[in-house]
Amino acid sequence: MRKIYIFDTTLRDGEQSPGVNLNTKEKVEIALQLEKLGVDRMEAGFPAASPGDLAAVNAVALAVKNATVIGLSRSREQDIDAVREALKGAQDPCIHLFLATSPIHRKHKLRMEKEQVLEAADRAIRYAKKYFDKVEFSPEDAGRTELDFLCQVTDMAIKAGATVVNIPDTVGYLNPLEFGNIFKTLKEQVPNIEKIQLSAHCHDDLGMATANSLAAILNGADQIEGTINGIGERAGNTALEEVAMALATRPDFFGAQTTLNLKEIAKTSRLVSKLTGMPVPGNKAIVGANAFAHESGIHQDGMLKEKTTYEIISPDAIGLKESKLVLGKHSGRHAFREKLIDLGYELEEEAVNAAFAKFKDLADRKKAVNDEDIRALLEEKLVDTPEVFTLETIQVNYGNKSTPNATVRVRTTEGEVREETAEGNGSVDAIYNAIDAATKEAVELEDYSIKSVSQGKDALGEVHVVLKQDEVTAQGRGLSTDILEASARAYLDAVNRLIDKRKSPGRRDKMSLI
Repeated sequence: MRKIYIFDTTLRDGEQSPGVNLNTKEKVEIALQLEKLGVDRMEAGFPAASPGDLAAVNAVALAVKNATVIGLSRSREQDIDAVREALKGAQDPCIHLFLATSPIHRKHKLRMEKEQVLEAADRAIRYAKKYFDKVEFSPEDAGRTELDFLCQVTDMAIKAGATVVNIPDTVGYLNPLEFGNIFKTLKEQVPNIEKIQLSAHCHDDLGMATANSLAAILNGADQIEGTINGIGERAGNTALEEVAMALATRPDFFGAQTTLNLKEIAKTSRLVSKLTGMPVPGNKAIVGANAFAHESGIHQDGMLKEKTTYEIISPDAIGLKESKLVLGKHSGRHAFREKLIDLGYELEEEAVNAAFAKFKDLADRKKAVNDEDIRALLEEKLVDTPEVFTLETIQVNYGNKSTPNATVRVRTTEGEVREETAEGNGSVDAIYNAIDAATKEAVELEDYSIKSVSQGKDALGEVHVVLKQDEVTAQGRGLSTDILEASARAYLDAVNRLIDKRKSPGRRDKMSLI
């Protein structure tokens, strides 16, 4: 298998993401984790940019022992000298020179002709070569540079002493066919091309950074440059974890591999996200929160039967423990039953069906249903109590300058629908007064408590009430993402239990599920 070198520029190009500013301690912390990940080369910064960046690059250079540490430099002697200073003490230093070559950059930014660009780059490479064994040169905006001129630039860089020539798609303009063809052409037309390594540095402006990097590998690239989580200028860089896992997953197709410690990917991603303050999108490939999460009932059923039906990568491969079967409105009965077993509940088919119906009702109101939600659903009805009254609808009108009122509709076991409206000192009081009127039961509220079962704005609320009628008391419990509905359900549950106790004085409550 051909080895693909990994050049990480999280600390340089990644830090150029808008709003990201890493201090020296944070850069060193990320660098040491990148070393654990096993990157071959890491670009620590741009020393000429500021004294602080120079000091940070030097701190990384002194801390890292098992990877090449690189400093970025324009094709100017003062920049090269700054890199020399920054990389003092590095175990394996390298300088990365760049100079724009595309027509648009030559005309508007550099105001130089082709010959002047060649001369400036040649001079810079030769100067850097006096102090560095490893010199990488990048023709900036190579993707929009004339292909014949790019061949000239590469030939010049080889003769001047560069060890790596990097081909950047600086603005993410190319497609995989175009970018791959550049490497194919350089391999075929540039003399002594075998003396150097060819590198690919892609940006993601059109969403093709990873595809372009893989196309480069297929056409002879030896090194891929990118960042963790794909952070970087504008839309970001190639996400290194995507390239690494593509090669690891499809060795049959690419015939190449990295030497990264893939199990460190998840940890590295989390650290970079934390220190840069850039959250990883949930749908991000490889490291997103949903990358190994399955909610669709069809997918969950397949996963439970054979994981490879819907997972081409094992979460363990990148350092995660397991896949997640996220229970939501798209989940099926199979996944729900497996979750019940996982939580320790062994239910009969009828009870599973009842629980699943309640789960579906809750899932329509919540983005995701967690374990605590399910436990609460299963334990909502602790007593086998005939439901004399069931809640159909509830409508509450509230304003801080008006008296709250509530309209409640209940259905009796005989099918009679009763609807009553009542006022109260608050919304809950109004609901309870309306229920009293609809049920025609004279009860006294002895206790009312409320708590959150799960987390988040859409958390399940659990209401617990104790009602008294004459000398008999009964508890009621209600669950809902709407606390007013939970209050109504708890109250009506207690009313039903009081009626049941009145009809069966000797009855004892029996614990059951659903």
